[in-house]
Amino acid sequence: MEHFMIRFFICNIFISGIIGILFITKWLCKKMLSSRMQYHLWLLLLGLLIIPFMPLRFTKPFSWMNCLPASSTFHFSPKNNIATASTEATNWMNDFTTSVSGQATSKVEFLLGILWLGGILVMLLFIAKSWFQLYQLKKSALPLQNRQVHQLYQQCLTRLNIKKGLPIYSTAFLKSPILVGYIKPSIYLPIHLISDFNATDIRYMLLHELSHYKHKDMLINLLMNLVGVIYWFNPFVWLALRAMRTDREVACDTSVLETLSESDYEEYGHTLINFAQKISLSPFPFAAGISGNMRQMKKRIMNIAAYETPSLMQRFKRVITFILIGTLLFSLAPLLSPHAADTSYYRWNASNKNVTYVDYSSYFNDYEGSFVLYDLKNNTWDIYNMKNTTLRVSPNSTYKIYDALFALEEGVISPSNSFLSWNGKEYPFEPWNKSQTLNSAMNASVNWYFQDLDQQLGTDTIRNYIKKIGYGNQSITGDLSSYWMEASLKISPLEQVELLEKLYCNNFGFAPENMNAVKSSICISSKKAGALYGKTGTGRINGKDVNGWFVGYIETSENTYFFATNIRAASNATGSQAVKITRSILSDRKLWKEVP
Repeated sequence: MEHFMIRFFICNIFISGIIGILFITKWLCKKMLSSRMQYHLWLLLLGLLIIPFMPLRFTKPFSWMNCLPASSTFHFSPKNNIATASTEATNWMNDFTTSVSGQATSKVEFLLGILWLGGILVMLLFIAKSWFQLYQLKKSALPLQNRQVHQLYQQCLTRLNIKKGLPIYSTAFLKSPILVGYIKPSIYLPIHLISDFNATDIRYMLLHELSHYKHKDMLINLLMNLVGVIYWFNPFVWLALRAMRTDREVACDTSVLETLSESDYEEYGHTLINFAQKISLSPFPFAAGISGNMRQMKKRIMNIAAYETPSLMQRFKRVITFILIGTLLFSLAPLLSPHAADTSYYRWNASNKNVTYVDYSSYFNDYEGSFVLYDLKNNTWDIYNMKNTTLRVSPNSTYKIYDALFALEEGVISPSNSFLSWNGKEYPFEPWNKSQTLNSAMNASVNWYFQDLDQQLGTDTIRNYIKKIGYGNQSITGDLSSYWMEASLKISPLEQVELLEKLYCNNFGFAPENMNAVKSSICISSKKAGALYGKTGTGRINGKDVNGWFVGYIETSENTYFFATNIRAASNATGSQAVKITRSILSDRKLWKEVP
C-alpha cells in the first residue's frame, strides 16, 4: 500500500489510546470481571492490532447523516451571462498546463521503514537466540523416569479431563517448570524439583502447566510474540503485553483453583510463596510456565487469597460486562483500518443510494479511468470502476472552480470586476500572456491568475474554505502556488460530483451572485435543449501528462446531470482526452449530442 509507514505510525497513536482506554476500563471493572475474562480482553486487543495489516474497509460512523436533505437550495438559471461565457469558451479543450517535478518517495517514510524493519530484525535475532537455547535444553533433557511424579501427572490429567497426555522431560537447566511447543507441546521439569520431591508442590505445578495447555495458551503466546516483534517501538504495546502475561498467569491460577477444594487454596498459594525466590522468569519468550517476577507473584497470591466460587448471578453480570467492553473495543476498530489514516480513498457509503455499476471499459482503451454520472431528478448514480471513483488524485485545474469561488467570497475579485493585470512574464501558452478576467482565465486555465488569487487569499483562508466545503483530503501543505497540481491536495471523482451538485444547489451558503459568477465562468455551451458546464484538468509530471480530468454538469429544462471523468496513464492522460471519453458516453446515453 502506498504510504503504508506513515499510516501505520498514525494508527499507532490510536492504538496507544485504545490501550489506555482498556487499562482504565479493566481497572474500573476489575471486580465485575473474572480473571479469565480480564485475560480475554487482551485477546480482543491482539485482534485489533492485526487490523492495520488487513485490507479491511469500514463504513464511516453516522454515515446516515450524509443523506439528510439540505435545508435550502438555490437554483441557478443558465440564461444569465450565457452569451458572454459561450463567446469566450474557445480554449477550454486545450487544457493548458505546466509540468511539475516528480515527487520521490518521502525520505522520512523511507527512513521510518528502514528503522521499523531493522527493529524487527533485531527482535527476531533475540528470538532466534532464545530458540537456540531452548534447542540446547531439549537436546540435554531426558524423558521423566520418576514413578511418583508420573503418578501425580496422570492424576492431574484426569482432574483436568485431558484425554491425551503430553511428553514430560527432566532437565538440569531450568529453575521452574515450563510448557513449550505449538504443535506438539511438552512439559519440562527441573531436576532439583524432582530431587526435593514434594508431592503437593509438584502436583500444583503440573496442574498449572496443564491448565496452560488446556486453554491453548501456547498458541496465544505465539501471537503475543508476533505482536511484540511488529510493534517493538510502541511502549504502550509492551505495557499491554506485560499486563497480558500477568493476567494469563492469574487466569491460569484461577483455573487451577476451580479444580481444587477450598481447603487446597491456601496450599496452592503457599506453593507460589515457597518458590517465589527459586522461580525466575523463563528465558524463552515462547514458553509458558508458573514463573513470574515479584510484582506478578504478589498479584497472583492476592488473587488466590480473594478467590471465591462465583454465584450464577455474578457469572451473568460478568458476561454482560465483558460483552459491553468488547463492543466498546470493536467499535474503535475503524480507527485501525489500513484506510483509517489513509486519505487516498474516499469512504463513500453506497448502501443507501440507488447505484448502477456500468461497464464503460471500451471507452477508456488503455487508460486507467473512472466515470461517475449523477441524475439529480431521479437521485440515481451510474458508476464505472468503483475503486477508482473513490481514489483521490490531484484535481489540477478542476480545482480552479472553487478557488475562484473563495476569491469572490473574500472580495479579492468580484462578479463585476474580476480583472487582473498580466505581470509581463512570458508563459509557454499565448493565451496566458495577457491580462485576464475570471471567464478568460477559466477558459484558458491560466495558472498565474489563480496563483495570484491564492497569494491574496493566504494559506489560512484557503484551508478554512476547503474545510468548509469538504474538498477531498483537505490538504494544502507545501508550495501555495502548486498544492493543487500533482501535490498535496487530492480529490476523488465521486467527491467531484458531490461537490458540483452542492455548488449547483448552493448548499455552501455562499453569496448567490458569486455562485452565478463561477457558474458562468465554466459554461461551455448553451442551446435550446440545455447548457453544458465543465472544467478540464491535466496533471503533468516531468513533461508527461499522467492525470486527466473532465468534470461538470448538463442542465436541461427537465433535469440536471452531474459527471466526472478521470483518466491516468504514463503519458497522454490529458483533460482533452477525458473530454473525448465523456463526449462519447454522454452522446451514447443521449444526454448531450453537441459537445464542442
